[in-house]
Amino acid sequence: MQRDEISMFQSENASGGSASAWNLDPDTTLVRILDLNARQLGKRIAMREKYLGIWQETTWSEVLDTVIKCAAGMEQLGFAPGDAVLVLGDNRTRLYMGMVSAGVLCGYAMPVYPDATLDEIRNFLEEAKIRFVLAEDQEQVDKILNLQDPNSPFKSIIYDDPRGLASYPDAELISWDKMQAIGHERLRAEPGLRQALIERASPDGPAVFVHSSGTTGKPKGVVLSHRNLLSGVRNAYRGGAFKFGEEILAYLPMAWVGDFAITVGAGIALHFTINIPERQETVLRDMRESAPTFYLAAPRSWDNILTAIQVRMEDSTPLKSWIYRLFMDAALAAERRKLEGGQPTFKERLMRPFGEVLVFGPIKDQFGLTRLRNAFTGGEAIGEDTFIFYRAIGVKLRQFYGQTESSAFNALQEPEEVRLHTVGKPLPGVEVRISDRGEILLRSGSIFSGYFELEDATRETLEDGWLHTGDAGYVEPDGHLVVLGRLSDVVHTAKGERYIPNYIENRLKFSPYIKDVAVLGSGRAFLAAILCIDMEAVGHWAEVRGISYMSYADLSQKTEVSELLAQAVKRVNKALPDGLKIRHFVSLHKEFDPDDGEVTRTRKLRRNVVEQRYAPIINAIYGGQDAVLMKAQITYESGEVGTIERRLLIREV
Repeated sequence: MQRDEISMFQSENASGGSASAWNLDPDTTLVRILDLNARQLGKRIAMREKYLGIWQETTWSEVLDTVIKCAAGMEQLGFAPGDAVLVLGDNRTRLYMGMVSAGVLCGYAMPVYPDATLDEIRNFLEEAKIRFVLAEDQEQVDKILNLQDPNSPFKSIIYDDPRGLASYPDAELISWDKMQAIGHERLRAEPGLRQALIERASPDGPAVFVHSSGTTGKPKGVVLSHRNLLSGVRNAYRGGAFKFGEEILAYLPMAWVGDFAITVGAGIALHFTINIPERQETVLRDMRESAPTFYLAAPRSWDNILTAIQVRMEDSTPLKSWIYRLFMDAALAAERRKLEGGQPTFKERLMRPFGEVLVFGPIKDQFGLTRLRNAFTGGEAIGEDTFIFYRAIGVKLRQFYGQTESSAFNALQEPEEVRLHTVGKPLPGVEVRISDRGEILLRSGSIFSGYFELEDATRETLEDGWLHTGDAGYVEPDGHLVVLGRLSDVVHTAKGERYIPNYIENRLKFSPYIKDVAVLGSGRAFLAAILCIDMEAVGHWAEVRGISYMSYADLSQKTEVSELLAQAVKRVNKALPDGLKIRHFVSLHKEFDPDDGEVTRTRKLRRNVVEQRYAPIINAIYGGQDAVLMKAQITYESGEVGTIERRLLIREV
């Protein structure tokens, strides 16, 4: 076994980089590949975590040693095959290694969003046999302690950051360092245990326990095996998503499948250097310092960076603003022409090198985009202006399509073959078929075996090896896949006009001033929308124009803001048929909030919740009123629930 595994190594990979530790065969496990990395790349940096302003480095040998000690310690504390460990906190080196250790022991690592409410955590605790908790700090430990009762199943609550926990008397609490010491002592006493732990897990054993988005109800548990995860990594590698030895920034929520698939799956299999920011608030600053070569972000994140750039340029000197507009306008025109199948003009080609020195290079340097060679956006459609901007400054931004049930990777665009309306071609190893209903079906080794203890839901989703994605779409003649939206979202107006609300919502969110949208109109005479402004973008817009405001609720109801939103709606209406134009909208006096159940943790709209909670607004719109008095529920950081009341104007477009 060992000799065969060592033969997997290649002296150099295809790009001329460092030795690769994996031959792309998914018939293995994460810890076995990690063992190969430690033996062949032992002194190379695997992970960097910023702590108190200093990057703390961990080599591949140290990662393997820590994972094995963690597994030995957890097993000594009572962790058994089939047990689950709940992982609570932001991205942290030790939390990642703890998740891998759970897979070593044939158990389930279940990461949860760090801002999950007590009710959400309680649902997860009832779902699986969770006897261990791996918590980042005091805040996350307190959540678990608040859920404990005399019949609590917890054996151990392992914490990473000890600050504030020294005086806690709970017997179940144990520090990461103490758990490591227990594992170290056991490994010293049992010489054969280390290799036994490396060999214990099977390719079809659990690698991670994640959850579906839960847009239509309670999130469903998805257990991905090592084979699923590594098949997805292999498909994405062959499709050109990333190469061996990428430098990445691990900032996405650990509970999202994309983070585990990239940071842990591809990170170990393709021996990335994984950089972990100090806090979520320092991501942009830490990104500049680490300068990743691979970066995946939701459209909203790309929008936020673009907004920051635009804000800085508005505050710049007249000369700098003129230079920026001169070269930016030429680059945008050239990129639009390329997307339409043409070529840049001689003038645009001549200006490009100077623009790179004076404008594009400094922008990329300021935001850590200098070394970026694989940049992706996914989760929903990205605005045309945003997409073209990044490609114009030299960031070859591409769209990709993935799902939790398929280990995150299904299709992606090639660097020089991008189209605004498609998600690219299916990856090598992924088969795509369109059903008679227009649903996208997938088949691949990366697809899960079924929802956790939900047989009925599994039968509905998996049929003859094909995954029913629930997405409507079609394949263009040259193989590009077009995703229209959720099949369940296909609805009709009272006049029989067929539409997908999510399709229109995404295009409204192309405006930097609109953060969330709910399009209304199923069974109604016309379409309307509830809009949530983007506080940062609209707030800056208002400040530049001398418009004073006191709060989100106050700003959202300003006449000038209403006109700003109306212009965004009119732009989208131009691309819609007459029967599907937005006729009325309301600017909501609060954001859609995951704590209030209106959107998921990945900010996908829970349509049934929104339509029920804001029924007075909907009734007022379709009742011909010009305003409505609306109370809205809000959840404070303390967990307390309150209400805010506001008179909302109904704007006709």
